[in-house]
Amino acid sequence: MRLSKMAIALAPVLFVLLWSTGFIGARYGLPYIEPLTFLAVRMAFVVLVLGSIALIWRAPWPALGESGHSLAAGLMVHGLYLGGVFTAISQGVPAGISALIPGLQPILTSTIANRWLGERVTPLQWSGLLIGLAGVALILHDRPITGQAGWGWLASGVSLVSITLGTLYQRRYCNKIDWRSGNLVQYAAVTAFFTVAAFLFENRVVHWTAEFVLALGWLAVALSIGSIGLLYWLIRHQAATSVASLFYLVPAVTAAMAYGLFDERLDAVAIAGMVACAAAVFLVNRPA
Repeated sequence: MRLSKMAIALAPVLFVLLWSTGFIGARYGLPYIEPLTFLAVRMAFVVLVLGSIALIWRAPWPALGESGHSLAAGLMVHGLYLGGVFTAISQGVPAGISALIPGLQPILTSTIANRWLGERVTPLQWSGLLIGLAGVALILHDRPITGQAGWGWLASGVSLVSITLGTLYQRRYCNKIDWRSGNLVQYAAVTAFFTVAAFLFENRVVHWTAEFVLALGWLAVALSIGSIGLLYWLIRHQAATSVASLFYLVPAVTAAMAYGLFDERLDAVAIAGMVACAAAVFLVNRPA
């Protein structure tokens, strides 16, 4: 019982930390490879690792209908979301900015969950969501957008819609599917998706530097297996609005990491935004 309570308390913290490093890992790896090729290589590696786990533990294989739901969720959570994030960063959008648009997910999730999943969002939770929205704006209030800004913002918009719909779809249709085999179906599908996209739109040149290999390994294991596993675990055990509110913390943590690693500016206004995001998560997750 004590271990279970500790897991419930620590899982959101670990999820936010891991998820935030995804933007940092993309920033490290993308100078050496095009975004869709990067994702195709990453997902192929994940399939090998997760396939070995599912085989060793003899994970039950999902039925045909369940496989279809896993495939649909995977294309949204991994395919369109990650494709949007990596494309935005590859176009010169800073790591902090690339976390901004998906950071607006709680507002969209709460609106949809209120109708689609029948979850009641209280006035206090709505207040928290609005505070979090203001916090995200403060964190990224004066950050430059470089490169082909239009494509970068469009890609970020796609990532917002896809991660929102994907997490809600996962909660509604995939909660009873074994995480090992269900995720394997998802990653196999997006491996094919990114491979075809890379052949259609990119040159598929890879510079196998030490920095790229480290970024690839971290993103494949810590992000695609670790953070996604935590996300789906949280989706099973918490309301969609509560899980989505954690994404308000991602821009704050990403901004702090980017400040230390890439010297992306973190001023007093951004710090105030971090405090607002933390307050938002507290209000959204407060028992009614």
